[in-house]
Amino acid sequence: MRAVQELIADLGVQVMWARLARLDAGAFLWEHRDYGELTTTERHRLHVPLVTNSSAYLVLGGTKVHMSVGRVWRLTPTSPHGVCNRYGPSRVHLIIDCYADDAFASLNRSEAPDPGAAEGLPEPEQAQLDEAVATATGLAELGYDHAAETTLLELFYQYAMPEGRAYDLITGMYAALHRDDDAQRWHAKKAVMLGHA
Repeated sequence: MRAVQELIADLGVQVMWARLARLDAGAFLWEHRDYGELTTTERHRLHVPLVTNSSAYLVLGGTKVHMSVGRVWRLTPTSPHGVCNRYGPSRVHLIIDCYADDAFASLNRSEAPDPGAAEGLPEPEQAQLDEAVATATGLAELGYDHAAETTLLELFYQYAMPEGRAYDLITGMYAALHRDDDAQRWHAKKAVMLGHA
């Protein structure tokens, strides 16, 4: 890990913590916010891709971003975001959470955007959402709850969705099925994942 330690030292930022994160094929980190409780001090997340592939990407604000190797990528983790690796192979990033100080400002100024990295996701048509909900409802009625929930959560990675909309669709699906405990569970999960009171 000496090379990782040297890279972190060379960046010169004040590190809150750093870790290696592997995302295997078919894995998703659903829409969420980080550090919502830490509002008094500005923090940022730096991603240093070590191994990646074109099916591994971040979604933020309705935009799909593939973080390529050879760059340092910045994310403000208090904004709703999610990440996936649809087909693999495994994606490995060095993730550094750091404080917004002079060293970070200097590093941030030196970044040149990668023009091919970002792609806006299309707005969903109501018919597309209705079809996804109908598919998910059918799966839930057959007892395949996880598949039903995943069908709706994955919409976040396909369309420019309003914040929390995928969670709302799951809650609405369960409410329509008169499964009030499951609807309440997903309402609470949305609050936890997105930092809503």
